[in-house]
Amino acid sequence: MKIVITYNKPGKNALEDELDILDEVALVSACLKELGHEVIKLPMTLNLEKAFLFLKNEKPDLIFNLVESLQNYGAIVFFPPALFDILQIPYTGNPTVPMFFTAGKTITKQALFNAGLPVTASYKPSEVADLPNGKYILKPLWEEGSLGLDEASVFEITGLDNINLNSFANDLYFIEPYIDGREFNVSLLAINSEPVVLAVAEILFVDYPSDKPKVLGYRAKWNEESFEFKNTVRTYDLGKNGNQIHKLLSDISLKCWKTLGLKGYARVDFRMDNSGNPFILEVNANPCITPGSGFYAACEYAGYSFTQVVDKIIKEVLK
Repeated sequence: MKIVITYNKPGKNALEDELDILDEVALVSACLKELGHEVIKLPMTLNLEKAFLFLKNEKPDLIFNLVESLQNYGAIVFFPPALFDILQIPYTGNPTVPMFFTAGKTITKQALFNAGLPVTASYKPSEVADLPNGKYILKPLWEEGSLGLDEASVFEITGLDNINLNSFANDLYFIEPYIDGREFNVSLLAINSEPVVLAVAEILFVDYPSDKPKVLGYRAKWNEESFEFKNTVRTYDLGKNGNQIHKLLSDISLKCWKTLGLKGYARVDFRMDNSGNPFILEVNANPCITPGSGFYAACEYAGYSFTQVVDKIIKEVLK
């Protein structure tokens, strides 16, 4: 088949999280060629007319969609699948509506809450003065890759009116309670039209000082020389009650899939408080798939080569 790989074109001063897309493209391209497909690459920007004309001219049999943002605007990550829908070209990954819903973290949380799934409350930065005492975290509403998220995002309200978040716009940031507990992620892959849990992984915060917030932020994901990167470790040994934790998080993740209408592949991130209560942090409908990422590692743990995974992703689309 003729397959076009679509991806977000990195900017001139792109950081590590944005440049990572080039590794994803190289990986998927190699897998597709191994499977005998013709591969064409299409870097996408806000110039959707250019992409429209390119695809209309090439007439690919399939699009392998890796677009995570357009010129660093994560809020419009659903534009490419909408374009592919208009052109009536089949594509991998999640459709337009799930991509729209999962792009906005508070929209996702509201949908999950309505379905009876465990999420924390969300607040606008302008509401900070009305929050009860406790520890909270300020997060970017649209960004993936934890850009703009680190331990400085965690703050505590102690009854003193000393928190001023006026510089953080309500439509770009949100606040949620900070859960000082365990962190997990669950990787899912559609096989025979049904979501399958590849693995439940825990992220260990090794040798973190007691006063250092346990946040899987930008440094932990992208700055290889940082303490955070070196001391956050993935494990599939969930320890005591591991089987129960695996089943609990798997069941919730599968319900997330159904609730949001996901397809292809996805990752669900959790925090579990000290009483064993899980809370969904995020549903990533287009997770990073480069070697070393949570999804790639889960595929290996489940016994699949990534070429096998790419083949399964394609076959799900063409059914």
